[in-house]
Amino acid sequence: MPELSKEAPPGSLDSESNRTKPPRLMSLDALRGFDMFWILGGEKLFAALFALTAWSGWMAADAQMKHTQWHGFTFYDLIFPLFIFLSGVALGLSPKRLDHLPMSQRMPKYRHAVKRLLLLLAFGVLYNHGWGTGIPADPESVRYASVLGRIAFAWFFAAIIVWHTSLRTQIIIALGILLGYAAMHLWLPLPGVPAGSLGADVSINAWVDQHLLPGISYQNRPVDPEGILSTLPAIVNALAGVFTGHLIVSPRSGWQKAGIMAGAGALSLLLGWGTDIVLPVNKELWTSSFVLVTVGWSLLLLSLFYVLVDLLQFRRLAMPFVVIGCNAIIIYLASSLVNWDYVSLSVFGGIVSTVTPSWQPLLAVIAFLAVQWALLVWMYRRNIFIKV
Repeated sequence: MPELSKEAPPGSLDSESNRTKPPRLMSLDALRGFDMFWILGGEKLFAALFALTAWSGWMAADAQMKHTQWHGFTFYDLIFPLFIFLSGVALGLSPKRLDHLPMSQRMPKYRHAVKRLLLLLAFGVLYNHGWGTGIPADPESVRYASVLGRIAFAWFFAAIIVWHTSLRTQIIIALGILLGYAAMHLWLPLPGVPAGSLGADVSINAWVDQHLLPGISYQNRPVDPEGILSTLPAIVNALAGVFTGHLIVSPRSGWQKAGIMAGAGALSLLLGWGTDIVLPVNKELWTSSFVLVTVGWSLLLLSLFYVLVDLLQFRRLAMPFVVIGCNAIIIYLASSLVNWDYVSLSVFGGIVSTVTPSWQPLLAVIAFLAVQWALLVWMYRRNIFIKV
């Protein structure tokens, strides 16, 4: 079962056991909260602001709050891989080699990792309302693939790699996954799938999901956006976070670390968009170029938050996001299981209805965010941090 902690904020699923506490980075919790803010309803702000002001800039910002239909990239496409990256950062802050330990000392870590994997897989099905018509469920009608499931697998395999290999080997594995996955997309044919096919209906990912993915796919599409094959490159997002965690705990100065993160982020973006010419950036397929682009933006954002929060100490400004980031998984799950529209209108509906129609969309979004944030503040002030 999920653990309820009364100690220092664990930062959701990224925390280590109480016996081994990595250095606390408020910027990590703040960026995680910033990431979750847009999922919890922040993405609706720009459309509401456009309704109020009719400024075209808000409409352009709102367009970034929607996933790309196929090839391409928007800010909203970054939210998912950024969360995986941050889970890897937390893992990299206190990397451990277990392979030299006796099995009796390894087993608690293995059990914890497997428990986390299974719980997040179960929560992913719960979030999806995967069985559609309620329990008892028809196993063939369940959507087993999920956002939480991909986070679980990416973290689990990254952890196994970190616990049993050297940093050099981890880098080789990450590069091997990127290159091998790209080679499959570009040159590997399958029955009915010509080499280089990257269509929504015809691709290696679609073939694998149609033949091997149990249950149903997202909206019954040929390819599931959280399907089997595209989970493999997501491990690289987590490993990139691990490498960043190594950098953060290195003896370099804070400004050197921020500069290296920013430089590496810019280089990753350059490589990602450079390879887009031959292998398009595509979230649904989670192409290798998509990994490079998302790792680049993840590094740039963490560098920015690291400077503002941990180096310049603008912690008061970061606290609204920290509050979200410390219970990210539970509020994400609640976003599917709780009717926050009903709750917010029950509390603030009378106020929203009294203002002019042009202001109502914006106030409704603020109310929607406020009720969720109020719950998170209540938990934060009482040191209630639910971790998986």
